[in-house]
Amino acid sequence: MEIPLRRAVIFDLDGTLCDSVPDIHRVTNVLLASLEAQPLPLGLVKTFIGNGIPKLVERVMKAADIAHTPARHTDLSAEFARIYAENPALKTICYPGVHAALDNLKSGGYALGVCTNKAYNITLQILKNLNLGEYFDVVIGGDSLPTHKPDPAMLHACVQALGADGVWYVGDSEIDAQTAEAAGIRFALFTEGYRKTPVDMITHDAHFSTFFDLPIARANQ
Repeated sequence: MEIPLRRAVIFDLDGTLCDSVPDIHRVTNVLLASLEAQPLPLGLVKTFIGNGIPKLVERVMKAADIAHTPARHTDLSAEFARIYAENPALKTICYPGVHAALDNLKSGGYALGVCTNKAYNITLQILKNLNLGEYFDVVIGGDSLPTHKPDPAMLHACVQALGADGVWYVGDSEIDAQTAEAAGIRFALFTEGYRKTPVDMITHDAHFSTFFDLPIARANQ
């Protein structure tokens, strides 16, 4: 008899499960201070999030008028990651309702995963510090594969590792929407994260503004 696959929900991290902007902003300005460069405002740094540390550092260098060479970019990306890894959840918090939503999904028999462009080890630290680690069966980070979102390979790898069918991806950004669409997976948009464009301009199957109203269970009825 063939064993049916589990239903699953896979989550982005930054701007979806947690608000990590304060820590990313903090680390950005620690890095800039070490270079004797002026700090950047939180609102600007928030717009840099979503494509992983190297891309964020590239954007920081441009905004701070720091001369870019491949070697310097590599060095500064490594230094950012080092500083960040020292305490990645000093100011990072879960969005309201996250733990309750995850409890409900777990009790409903869903397999849960995380698929994020954040580095794998830093992701694990944040999940542990926010008491989220025990919920997730699989975690795929931005350095887990040669490619990262919006390439769908990360999401496909997460689905395969979960052994799941009937999958939803939950994220907050245009990148997450593009990833889900490329992977052929249904997408639920959290509207209070780090998106840069209006909700109606982002492809999605459902959207929600609070995790107390996470629509996954209703959508599968």
